[in-house]
Amino acid sequence: MSTLVALARAQAVVSGRAQPIATVRHVHVHERPFVFVPLAMAGEAHAPLAAMAGTSVRDPRLFVVRQPRNRDERFGFAADLAELLLPYLTSFQGLTEAVAVDRGRDVRHRFTDAPQVWLPNTGGIDFLRLFGRSTRFRRLDGDYPVPPSVPLLGQWLTFLASSAEVPGSALLPNAVQALGLHWATGQSGAEDAHLGSLMAWITEGAEAARQAETGPVAGPATDPAFDNGVLAPLIADASPDLPTVLRELLLPTWNQMWHALELLAGLPEGGRVGARWDGDRDAYTAFVQHLEEGGAPQPRRDGAVAAAARLQRLENAATRYAVQRAFDDPLVMAEYRLAGSAFGGVVTLANPDRVDDTGKRPVLRPRIMVATSEPVRVEVGAALTSPARPSQKARVISLTPTPTGTDVLLELSGGMGRKLVADPGSVPAVGERLLLTTLSEAYRPGSAFPDPSDTPWTHGGPPGSHDESAQPA
Repeated sequence: MSTLVALARAQAVVSGRAQPIATVRHVHVHERPFVFVPLAMAGEAHAPLAAMAGTSVRDPRLFVVRQPRNRDERFGFAADLAELLLPYLTSFQGLTEAVAVDRGRDVRHRFTDAPQVWLPNTGGIDFLRLFGRSTRFRRLDGDYPVPPSVPLLGQWLTFLASSAEVPGSALLPNAVQALGLHWATGQSGAEDAHLGSLMAWITEGAEAARQAETGPVAGPATDPAFDNGVLAPLIADASPDLPTVLRELLLPTWNQMWHALELLAGLPEGGRVGARWDGDRDAYTAFVQHLEEGGAPQPRRDGAVAAAARLQRLENAATRYAVQRAFDDPLVMAEYRLAGSAFGGVVTLANPDRVDDTGKRPVLRPRIMVATSEPVRVEVGAALTSPARPSQKARVISLTPTPTGTDVLLELSGGMGRKLVADPGSVPAVGERLLLTTLSEAYRPGSAFPDPSDTPWTHGGPPGSHDESAQPA
């Protein structure tokens, strides 16, 4: 927990209301989202009990598995869900747009929109991941055949669950995590996982949150008292009242989900949210092409090389997401200012026409002096970036302590045009307030990974790729 979030939680305790910890919305909210509220059978990793799903708060569709341990009923649930979800997932495959690549020398095409499936919490994501794994390899013939839509649904669920691991992705967001990015409550993080309690802190206050704690859970796990006292007898007796009971259990969470979407949609969107959604549309387009080309289902587990490459992509995405949130939101950037890796100041001197001619050819290298009263914990030679000019680098030339703080002399490069005269407005002018940070959105090239066939047998390579001479006699 960061310092400012801890402060906001303390203020929430005192005031009895959740406190905002963001000035903009950091997640894309679709105009036509698909909301999915699952319930799982207690003690069964991927045995569905019920689900409520749909694209309209006024038209929820209830799916019920009367005997969750029955294989046929479980895959019947999958087939019914596929009838509702697959048309939604494929409804964005109509229009495409051209995207320039290779510095404009070529183009590729991607869909102009993509689906967005909302879940109540991270437990719902785990449920979809396991349910996708249990359905994407099902056979259409032989023992226990399933309809063609079932393995296709499994591939889609696996794709969505995998996208949820990518920081900043909005293809499969969950309400608890999204709300937690924007509000801090006076309860613990574990208590925030209860959607009803979290929503009550935001909309009504602490007293309502205490009452909401005893309300229905948002799934996929059910309350043990409900399991033993209500659910078990209904399942054992094959009672026709089971759908009615489950509808009453799911409906409060269903309404809270749509209320949460309204709250999030009411916040102004961050400047870089759209770019992240573009990345989601790229991923969606690539997966649709994979399916159209008859691509195989995702493997049960990645090989060593694929796992390493995926880990690197996730690490880069996490770094990029943290930087983008800070650049979009002054409240997020404030954490870095407290730590000294970002500071704000006023430009007191500027030499926009300075040219460095010590090299083989002269280059434009303006210098500016920034006076700041904030702590500066950067070294001489460090590269800084301003969110106002993300393509421009500022190298620290000197740090001079003053009675009121520090004077930071910076040399600028990039983002000023290709001439020896800076483009108008590209160099900060005297009197301009400037925010500088060690954070950067600069592209981070990936590492080169070997082909799986070039790895030793311990990492998925050919059985004969290990050194036979190293084996004991």
